[in-house]
Amino acid sequence: MRRLGASVLGMEAIVVALFTPVAITIGGVAPALAVTAGIGLAVLCVVATGLLKKPIGYVLGSVAQVLAICTGFLVPTMFFLGAIFAALWIAAIFVARRVEGVTSR
Repeated sequence: MRRLGASVLGMEAIVVALFTPVAITIGGVAPALAVTAGIGLAVLCVVATGLLKKPIGYVLGSVAQVLAICTGFLVPTMFFLGAIFAALWIAAIFVARRVEGVTSR
């Protein structure tokens, strides 16, 4: 379960970090706000990835999904990308639990 979650959060960290220059140049967002939102969310994803051994890692990962969708208020495309990552996050959790349940039998 950790591997799938880490994969989703790792890719999401890259995407939200790249959100920063897009928000500044195309979205016209103030640089301070864009850097805080983009880099802050990328750091949250990395921290959540590191904490996936504990239940708090999954909570932080879920918070990161909600915040990724909320960045759509700054750059509307992020509504779509945030929803995709949220769906991948949910799928990773359900698929991993199902696979772990089958292998433990």
